[in-house]
Amino acid sequence: MAEILDKEQVSPLLALRRAFSMFPTGVVAMCALEDGKPLGMAVNSFTSVSLEPPLVSVCVARTSTTWQRLDGMPRIGLSVLGHNQEVLSRNLAAKTGDRFANARWRTNDDGAVFIEGATLWLDCAINARLPGGDHEIILLEVLSSELFSATPPLVFHQSQYLGLSVAS
Repeated sequence: MAEILDKEQVSPLLALRRAFSMFPTGVVAMCALEDGKPLGMAVNSFTSVSLEPPLVSVCVARTSTTWQRLDGMPRIGLSVLGHNQEVLSRNLAAKTGDRFANARWRTNDDGAVFIEGATLWLDCAINARLPGGDHEIILLEVLSSELFSATPPLVFHQSQYLGLSVAS
């Protein structure tokens, strides 16, 4: 049965947030090395943009203090999280605490950080920054990729984590 929103009881912002939650997304860790330690955040506004040149985009809140630090990094690793990495996703989205607690990660020579157990790694450099309301749209040039196709992705839909299944 369809959910009916009572316009008198739900703010327009909450109604829009619920509407946006109807689009399932993958969960991506955006990480780099800062002073020898991993720095990162979870994003679910990731999309492919172009094959020539190879570009992807993410959207980050202008208020994000983590993004302000990542923005200065020469390379950023994007890891599309695997189906069993919900706890890590929550840690990476948290405002406080050790975001990399119990996480297995590795870095390349350029400082991009990749999460082990992910389904995809993309080594990226910032290409452009565009205004996007209360967010900033970041275009990233993909310099290399590594696929782990045996690992299903973690999916976020209607504010909950889900796995994938084959449609009949």
